[in-house]
Parts: sequence; structure tokens; C-alpha cells
Amino acid sequence: MYTVVDIETTGNGIKGNKVTEISIFKYDGYAVVDEFTSLINPECEIPYFITGLTGIDNQMVRDAPTFETLAPTILEFTKDCIFVAHSVNFDYNVLKNEFKEIGLDFVRKKLCTVRLSRRLFPGYHSYSLGKLCTSLDIPLKDRHRARGDAQATVLLFQKLLRAPGAEKVFKMFLNARSQEATLPPSLPKDVFENLPTKPGIYYFKNARGKIIYVGKAINIKKRVLSHFYDKANKEVRMCRETNHIDFELSGSNLLALLMESAAIKKHYPEYNSSQKRNLRPYGIFCYEDRKGILHLAFNHLKMAPNALATFYSPTNCRLYLEELCKIFGLCPKYCHLQENVNTCNHYRIPTCGGVCRGTESIREYNEKVQRAIAHIRSKKTDFIIRQKGRTPTEDAFVLVRNDTYLGYGFIEKDVAINSFEDLETFLLPQKDTVEVQGILTSFLNKMGEKTLVESYLTESSPQT
Repeated sequence: MYTVVDIETTGNGIKGNKVTEISIFKYDGYAVVDEFTSLINPECEIPYFITGLTGIDNQMVRDAPTFETLAPTILEFTKDCIFVAHSVNFDYNVLKNEFKEIGLDFVRKKLCTVRLSRRLFPGYHSYSLGKLCTSLDIPLKDRHRARGDAQATVLLFQKLLRAPGAEKVFKMFLNARSQEATLPPSLPKDVFENLPTKPGIYYFKNARGKIIYVGKAINIKKRVLSHFYDKANKEVRMCRETNHIDFELSGSNLLALLMESAAIKKHYPEYNSSQKRNLRPYGIFCYEDRKGILHLAFNHLKMAPNALATFYSPTNCRLYLEELCKIFGLCPKYCHLQENVNTCNHYRIPTCGGVCRGTESIREYNEKVQRAIAHIRSKKTDFIIRQKGRTPTEDAFVLVRNDTYLGYGFIEKDVAINSFEDLETFLLPQKDTVEVQGILTSFLNKMGEKTLVESYLTESSPQT
């Protein structure tokens, strides 16, 4: 016995979603043997856009029974039946959550008419209920009302039961170990099955082929599956929109983190909430004024000639210049920490030697600036991090020069590398961002020390 179900809701995701109408048709495989339809008072406001879609407003449900009142009827009506719906996980999980809120369990075997249709009626451009009914000449009245949609789903389900190969497909979908009911309704199973169990990044794409989410994983297939079990509102919406999944192998977690960060900034996916900032880099630079005094200042990197150091906020630039002033006795005025003043009076920096007051010579001051510049440059390093490649015959590397991340690359183990230039031949250039700097700093802290360029050029075994 089957119960074909459709619900209308307040549209606030799974956990915040409240049912406003439910329709259940009990179907024995040949005919409808019983029906239950009712409006439900959600005990909260119905948003205007939902009313515009369904026609159900606050006045209509004001005197309707609450879900708690109808719960015994729904439990009894669906008892010992297979729960059937179009995009079944949505209807099933909303109801399950409603029961959970009143202290009741709701567990039923379930079938999804979207996934069944994709398998038994392949080749259609869209598997939404409206478009599928049009393609299959199924009458659909009162669209976006529970009874109208449920009645059309019954007629669709009837066609599915009688489609060639239906018995085998239904048996497979009802198998307790089958992942069919777990996968997003619009995602072909073979796409999921073809995902690797290796490190890399993955792309969720919608029906138009647009990337809506980018993620990284040590085990791509396992991580992707975890999205389908996640019942958070955002995850449920994202999975319902997912029609395809692409992937790129990375060989290691570090490369996956770097590739994920670059992909998020490139594609700006709707469902990625982090790393979307495009922070403008700032550069610290030196120049000489008409008096011959050397200044240290900062500006956007494009405006900073031959930048001595790069940061991703004016605040970090100022803090760095403050430290240089304290260490080398520089003047806050000539480090542009105080503007439009005749002499400096910075409350955190009492170490100025007096160049701004004429008590220190320009030559002596410039020598201190030169020592500060030498200090900045001495801190810059060139290094690589060597990682496992995507295949047993390949290495991966991350390249940093002058403390600036240049990108990553992959190289066959038998290729001779004798210089930095040889390595750069295989480089996939990437942007240096604050997120990348955080990823690299975290990784290097865990390693304990940097893997210098020379070690890559002389050692044959990879470091992981």
C-alpha cells in the first residue's frame, strides 16, 4: 500500500518550515482507496511570497486545526504504507520535523517520483511536477495546492508502476541499503557513483550548469554524501538545486584547500558563505622627499612602487610600521602614522630620534630607515612545499617567492628540476590572498619548519 503525499508550507527551510496544508491519497497500486486533505494552522505568519505562490493566506488557516491536532490522523493514515512524494525528501523531512517538535517519531519507507521518473522516463529536459505532467499528458489542476499536486502525483506514480522495467527499479529504490532516496532528486546516480574517494575539490551545479557550491575533501565521495544527509536549511535547498557534480583531484589536503579558495573567489558560488571577500592588497614602500628624508608609507599595492611588504588591510600596515618605528627609532610622522603635524607625538611611539624636530640629522635618520628596509627584506623567503601528486608517478608543489604565494603545480617524479626556473615551467599561477596566507601559515606551523627550495632541488623523496 502507498500513501501519495503533498504538503504546502511557510517556506522557511526544513527546520523552520511549518505545514499549511496536507493531502494524502492512499493508493493500492490500482486505485485510490482513501483520501485525507486538510488546511493546517502553522501557528506563525505565512510570508507574502508564499501566499502569492499557493494562494494560502493567514485568514484561510486561522481556524484550521494545528499539526499536533492532526498528528494522530496522519500517523494512522500513513501506517504500514510506503511514503510517496515528488522530491520525497522535502515533504518527508518537513513532516518528520513537525512530529519531532511534538515528541513523536515518524519513520516510513519512501519513494521519490522525481528519481523514479529520471530512471524510468529518461531524456526529459525537466522533471519538475508541472513540466513532467505536461510532457506525459497528466492533468494537473490547482498547482501549488496540496490536493491538486498530490492527485497529479498519483497519476504519475500509476504510470511509473506500469513502465517497462518498473519492478526492478522499484525493488532497488526500496532496498534499505540503496542511496537512491538520499541523493538529490535531480542528480543522476551515476554522477555520484563516479565521484572518486581521493583528495580534491568538487563543484555542485544547478540545472543551468552554474556552479552553486565549491567544497574540498580528503575523500570527495564521502564528503559529498554527507551534504545529502545534512538537514540544515541551506544544505537542503542546495541539494534540491543540484543537477550535476564535477571534481578536480588535488593529491593532498593542502592543495585541496588552496584550490577550493581559488575556485570560490573565481566563481563566487551562491551557497559558499566564506572566502567571498576580495580584499585589496596594500604595499609598504619607501620614497624620498624634497628635503632628502626617506619616508615609509603604504598604499594600494598597484600604487605602491616596489613594495617592501604586502598586507591585506590598512590596519595591518599601520601596526607593522609602528613596530618598525619602535625597533629602529623611526619617526611616526615620516612613516605616515601621523599626518599634518609639524613634529610627531604618537602616544605609542616615544622612540623618535628627533628628525622631525631638527635634533637628528637627515643622514642619521636615513641610515635607520635603510636598516629597517634591510630588516624587511631579510625576512622575505623563497620556499616550496612538496606534496603528494594526483597519481603515484606525480608530485605536487606550492611555490612562494619573496613571501608571496605564486601558485601550485604538478610534476612527474622523473622530471629533473635543477633551478627555480625549471619548477616555474609547471606552475599554475594563482592570486595571493589573505585566505591563502592563512592556509599556508597554518600548514607551516603544523610542519614545524619550512621546506626550502634547495631541499626540493636536491631530494628525490616527497614530503607529505
